[in-house]
Order: sequence, then C-alpha cells, then structure tokens
Amino acid sequence: MPIEVESPEQMGYDKIRNNLSESSYTDTLLKEFAAGGDLGHLLLCYGSHEGHRGLRELIVRDAALTADDVLITIGAAGALFIIATTLLEPGDELIVVRPNYATNIETPRAIGARINYVDVQFDNQWALDIDKMRTLITPKTRYISVTHPHNPTGACLQEGQIKELGRIAEAHGIYVLVDETYRDMVFGKQLPLAATWSPRMISISSLSKTYGLPGLRVGWIICRDKKLYETFLAAKEQMHICGPIIDEELAYRYLLHRDRHFGRISADIREKLGLVKGWIQQQEDWEWVEPEGGCVCFPRLKDPQTVDTDSFYRVLLEQYGTYVGPGHWFGMPDRYIRLGYGWPSKPQLTEGLAALTKAVTTSRD
Repeated sequence: MPIEVESPEQMGYDKIRNNLSESSYTDTLLKEFAAGGDLGHLLLCYGSHEGHRGLRELIVRDAALTADDVLITIGAAGALFIIATTLLEPGDELIVVRPNYATNIETPRAIGARINYVDVQFDNQWALDIDKMRTLITPKTRYISVTHPHNPTGACLQEGQIKELGRIAEAHGIYVLVDETYRDMVFGKQLPLAATWSPRMISISSLSKTYGLPGLRVGWIICRDKKLYETFLAAKEQMHICGPIIDEELAYRYLLHRDRHFGRISADIREKLGLVKGWIQQQEDWEWVEPEGGCVCFPRLKDPQTVDTDSFYRVLLEQYGTYVGPGHWFGMPDRYIRLGYGWPSKPQLTEGLAALTKAVTTSRD
C-alpha cells in the first residue's frame, strides 16, 4: 500500500475547505474537560508501565473485566504494532479482513508474515464470511484481525459472529484481534467487549476516533491471557517504557465524564449521518451500503468507466476544496471513497457532499 505523504495534517488543514477524509469525530478542545491549572502539580516522572490505574479501571468499568486486563498504549496504532511484533515471526500467517487500513497490513508484511485476506463485498452488504475465514486457517496462522464497526465501511459484526470467532480461536489455538475503536458508535445493539468472550480474543481501542482526541495518543489493549499480556507489556517497555503522564491523566479526566461528552457526540453523529443519507438518496452517480456504526462510510461510483478518477480527485480538491480518502488507501479501486462524516462541521459536510456531485460531472465532461 502506498505511503500517503499528502495526508490532510501534512498538507495543512488550512488548504482544505471541506475535509471529508478523516476517520474520527471532530477534534476536541482541551478546555472542554480539563479547565484549571491543577495540572501544575502533576509529577512528570516515569509512570506505571501498564498505564494510569484509574484510566484502566474506567475503560472496563461496565465490563466483566478488570484493570489488570488493560494495557495502555500510544494510540491504537501502538497497540496494533505491539500485537503484530509479539505474535508474528517471519513465515507466520495471519488472516485480515479486506478492505483494511495500512497498519493492519504493512507491519505484518514488514515482519515477513504472510497475509491471507477475507474480502468483504459491497454487493453482500460488506458482511463478514466466517466460513471463508475458517478455510484460510493453517498450522502457521497466529491470529485473525477484524474490526467492529469496520473501517472504512461502517459494517458491524453480529453477536453470533463474535462468539463463533472465539470458538474458532480456541479450537485452533490462535488469537482473534478485534479493533473496537468505533464500538461506542454502534447505531444498534452494543455488544460486550470482545475480550469478555474468550481469553483468546484481544480487544484494542483508543480515544482518537470516537471521542475526537487523537492528539492525546492514548489507546489500549485488553487481554485476559496473563502470559500474553506480560509479553505485550515487555514489548511496550522496549518501545517507550511507559506512556505520557499528561496524556493519560487527561484521558482519565475525560472518561470520568464520558457519558456527558458522548451524549453530545452521539447526537451530532446521527444528525450528520442523516445529511449523508439525504444526499445519497438524490444521487445518480453514487451508491453506498448504509453504515451500522462509526463515523465513516465507503460509497462508490456506480459507473467508474464514465469518470476519470484521477481527474475527479484533483478537481474535488483544487476546484471545490474538498478532500476524501481514495479507495487505494484501503487496497481498493479508486471508484470507492472513504467519506468521513464525523469530523467536519455540518455546513462543511453539506458543502463537501455537494462538491462530490459536482466533481463527478466536471470529471466526465
């Protein structure tokens, strides 16, 4: 997968009028939850290697788990790196759902592991084929990697699928990694944390996407397998010993009042999803599978043969100031786009959606 030098944060947000490429909620101001000067009393020492105890307790406060099952990491990206480098050796195999984001693919590939893909399909509502996944397991398989809700499609796993993945893992002596970064954004029934189902299931998440706190760089691994947890901890210690004390303290303070913060976020996300639904219903050139959770979706051009996609992306940004995630970010054709509707304001989202319609017409002329 190509390295994207021109990410929006590197290009400069000031160069993009309507940023529809982000996979997170709107960035949060520190003053919204950490006003006051009492951080001056925070000792900037090495912190707990497992992470802030109170933060770990809050992460599993509504689950049949304990703080000792939680390892704080530098974002979910740090969690994914720790897991891949711990579980994989050259020649090992893992199973990954595709489309997927680069971290789940490029790190195992760099290690020398072989990736077996389970392709989810637009025409099948992006549903995961568990039977297909089962056929890909070999004696070299070390783990299965899935996301719930899925990035970039917004598709969700069903409870029966999660349970079956746990049974498969136990039967074959492998692990299942479940990226639950968008779990709190599920629009329907919320399932228990994946790690509660089996010691062979590993949950990861962060505060970046759902809560709009990517600048804190706080993520976590939840693992009930104590021996494996200790190995994850050792890997973390070799990388950066512990996490940033300030980041973890701010994350703790935020989650103390999670319900207050997330009530506002959830209402806003649903309103923005309504704007995208209204737009897609009026489209002749675009189609989608409506997301079941998260703040991203993965529409596609109905007839890509009539549109110069290179021209489309160029026109979209240069003429209409609008930026989306092209399909190749996820190993897919560029007729697909990841449309992030959580990050922009409602006026920016509305203008950006109109720009998508106009850019197709311009790229066809």
